Amino acid sequence: MITFKKITWQNFLSTGNHPTTVDLNTNQSTLIIGTNGAGKSTILDALTFVLYGKSFRKINKAQLINSTNDKGCLVEIEFDVNSVKWKIKRGIKPNIFKLYRNDEELDQSHSALDQQKWLEQNVLKMNYKSFTQIVILGSSTFVPFMQLPTSARREVVEDLLDIKIFSSMNDVIKGRIRKIRDEVKTLDLKKESLKDKVDMQKNFIDTIEKQNKGDIQSRLDKIDELNKDIENCFGQSMEKENSLTDLRQQLDSVDDAQQRLREFGSIKGKLSQKIQIIVKEHKFFTDNTVCPTCEQTIEESFRVNRISDSQNKAQELREGYEKLQDAIKNEELRESQFKKLSSLISNTLNDISSFNVQITGYQKQISGLESEIQTITNQIENRNTEHEKLEELRDNLDKTYDDLVKRKDNISYHDFIYSLLKDGGVKAKIIKKYLPLINQQVNKYLQKMDFYINFKLDEEFNETVESPIHEDFSYASFSEGEKMRIDLSLLFTWREIARVKNSVNTNLLIMDEVFDSSLDGFGTDDFLKIIRYIIKDANIFVISHKTGMEDKFDDVVKFEKHKGFSRKL
Repeated sequence: MITFKKITWQNFLSTGNHPTTVDLNTNQSTLIIGTNGAGKSTILDALTFVLYGKSFRKINKAQLINSTNDKGCLVEIEFDVNSVKWKIKRGIKPNIFKLYRNDEELDQSHSALDQQKWLEQNVLKMNYKSFTQIVILGSSTFVPFMQLPTSARREVVEDLLDIKIFSSMNDVIKGRIRKIRDEVKTLDLKKESLKDKVDMQKNFIDTIEKQNKGDIQSRLDKIDELNKDIENCFGQSMEKENSLTDLRQQLDSVDDAQQRLREFGSIKGKLSQKIQIIVKEHKFFTDNTVCPTCEQTIEESFRVNRISDSQNKAQELREGYEKLQDAIKNEELRESQFKKLSSLISNTLNDISSFNVQITGYQKQISGLESEIQTITNQIENRNTEHEKLEELRDNLDKTYDDLVKRKDNISYHDFIYSLLKDGGVKAKIIKKYLPLINQQVNKYLQKMDFYINFKLDEEFNETVESPIHEDFSYASFSEGEKMRIDLSLLFTWREIARVKNSVNTNLLIMDEVFDSSLDGFGTDDFLKIIRYIIKDANIFVISHKTGMEDKFDDVVKFEKHKGFSRKL
């Protein structure tokens, strides 16, 4: 059981820097009063904020901090769970979330989200929705049980009956089923792969066993043919090598033709120049008897002798020029022979290179054939090893089949557990077991408030209402005051169920403006009788702005606004 003892807040909503403390375990009934806006409902938001990190009313977290001071927002609560003392501090600006067990602060290394989850699951043992259903009945943002959707109703009841563990177990089972199904998929792929490998190995062994000496001999015959081709290419290559030697010798004999042509060309040029000079001199002495430059008379004997010498020299040069022309023609023939021999040598080298390429290709084919012969020989020699590999693959395949059978059996087993843990399984049976008690308690409280109807919840938490004067009634058919009686009866019932289960039982019950909304005078009197004489194991706080009820409560706490801040008197 959770026993809430004290809550303190400061700089929270309209409360200022001065801390406000409310004792939660001193009186059985406490009336909290104050005018509208005085801060009397702040206790609801402080309670849910410190426990769950969010307000009871729909207020943004950033708006919870007092807007005037804008810092130092802090809420502390102290409570006992059986014999263990707990304290929680939660604040904004700075952000604070600290847990204390028996006055020792717990490790803060985890994230705030993980820490909150641990607090709800291991200490409070109820989530926000369940807490508000059994501890708080409000008139503003509170959603009564009958106005919750079916899934939320189920969540509250599962929390109260402490059977959410089955949902957690169901999530675990679903995770395991998903994992096993993934393993089955992997094993199916492995099975198909092993089947293919077994077939390939069998075919491989059959191929090996069909190999014989004829296979090797055919490759040896092919090698012989290739060797003959190599010999043929080698012979032709040698012939080309021999002819290449002769050609190179012939080339050597005409190798100087280009050099000699260049030399003869130079001589030819010089002869041409001399011939031109002699022709010019002959023409000068033939045409002139007087020197055109100095105008002196040229002696006739001198002129005749020079003409005769020019003619003789010209004749000698012409004969030499003709011989030179014959020598040039001869060298041009030798140069032409040089080019032809060079072309023949180049073609011969290309032929030799081609033969060498063919020989290299034949040798590679021979090497490949020899490798195939060696592989076939090794395979024939290693047939026993291949049979061992085949047996190993078959053993792996059989083991995979066995693993698949086990996994599929495991899936069937987990599917059965999953069906038990679903909403229609074990949880439904437990809920069905408690439904008579739930319905009995609801109707008991309804009768104590003089509301004589037969209200029943089924396994889907849908209501059936039987009335002496009405038929086919539902929760929505009643007036707001009648709905409030039903909501109160359910609230008291959930507390009774929590007390029976002792898992989410708490001493605290807070009702916000219950008297100010839908209850008429008779309903108010009946409600006061219930909280005074029937609910004896709770510290009940009633928030109201009505007056005149102070004498009906053990204690009265009043809030007021002072200089813009809320304070407790």
